[in-house]
Amino acid sequence: MRKGVYLGVSSLFVLSMLALFASSAMAGDAPKIDTGDNAWLLASSALVLIMTPGLALFYGGMVRAKNMSNTIWLSFIVICIVSIQWVLWGYSLAFGTGCGFIGGLQWCALGLGAVGQAPSDLYATTVPHLSFMIFQCMFAVITPALMTGSFAERIKFNGFLLLLVLWISGVYDPIAHWVWAADGWLYKLGSLDFAGGTVVHITSGASGLAVCLFIGKRKGYPNEVKPPHNVPFIMLGAALLWFGWFGFNAGSAVAANGLAASAFVVTNTATACAAFTWNVLEWIHYKKPTVFGACSGAVAGLVAITPASGFVGPMASIAVGVGAGLVCFYSVTKMKKAFGYDDALDAVGVHAMGGTWGAFATGIFCSTAVNPAGADGAIYGNYMQLVKQWIAILSSWGWAFGITSLLAWFVNATVGLRPSEAEEIAGMDISQHKEIAYHYYETEQA
Repeated sequence: MRKGVYLGVSSLFVLSMLALFASSAMAGDAPKIDTGDNAWLLASSALVLIMTPGLALFYGGMVRAKNMSNTIWLSFIVICIVSIQWVLWGYSLAFGTGCGFIGGLQWCALGLGAVGQAPSDLYATTVPHLSFMIFQCMFAVITPALMTGSFAERIKFNGFLLLLVLWISGVYDPIAHWVWAADGWLYKLGSLDFAGGTVVHITSGASGLAVCLFIGKRKGYPNEVKPPHNVPFIMLGAALLWFGWFGFNAGSAVAANGLAASAFVVTNTATACAAFTWNVLEWIHYKKPTVFGACSGAVAGLVAITPASGFVGPMASIAVGVGAGLVCFYSVTKMKKAFGYDDALDAVGVHAMGGTWGAFATGIFCSTAVNPAGADGAIYGNYMQLVKQWIAILSSWGWAFGITSLLAWFVNATVGLRPSEAEEIAGMDISQHKEIAYHYYETEQA
């Protein structure tokens, strides 16, 4: 009897130890959170968030004073609406497992806990899934805010809100899935977009073009439309964009590693080159460089280096930056006049064209020496990479422009997109919000 009890206890002990060893082994195999990576990704998320208020100041300084409050509201309200949409269904559509075209619904409402503090087994496996989710949320936030530059000074607030919800779900989420999701068709094709040249910039610029063509030119454009009313705001906004863009690009490494450092350096270099190039072109054509021009060039450089930032080195980033200054300067000063559309704040010329150049340049200069997960570009003999980049460029342009045109028609047919002529003359601040940005008081002279 004792022998049987002894054998039973011994067997139970051995089984318990084996179970403990197995569980320890399984725990060792589970993804672990790297606190450095997580800290960098959360800091990068905050950096990308500050870009949208920076954009509000950049755009706000460019419009007439009577439209300042409305212009900054367009950017600020995007933070609110898209943040909610992203948690409820946007993240799932963009990154959930589905088909090559769109994600599934398994992560709606963050999967009721499935998107939580444990790492994802698909994306950024060294940080909590929530950290990756909120980082991507900030990209979704700024993209429609960029788009507002094309139709500034002439859109109804309720029409914009409806368009925003439909657009982020029908345009941004699908293209983000194509390019960045594990089963996205452009991702599988091998097109490269490190931080959003197609997803963010081509999408916002092409969509902005669709809306500004649909609703028409501002009243009095171009003869009665005055130049920017607040250049210091433009510079402050551009500086915040430059600052936040380090989170945009270097944060897209989703790790505190050498690739993040490389992306940081090339972002700064390309931006500086583009800003200086724009000023040189102003000097040649108009005899004087301007602060506004330098700021516009800087944003153009930031846009162009975005898709390439994780795939090119510092010398290539100089070429990307100079090219951005040239392409965007002539798109703003020549192309817009030649085609006659009213891209109020040059979102098409800077973001759509800068994003197009950046995505194309990625196919030229990308190198596996910088990022082994990428590819070698045309200068290394891989001309097929250019074909893949052009497929991504054309599909992003086509989907964004086409779907946005349909959405603009629907919104206009329901709640309307453009205010009345009297409201536009009075200014968007008063007609849409019953507030003004500046109060002027007369002072009695002694």
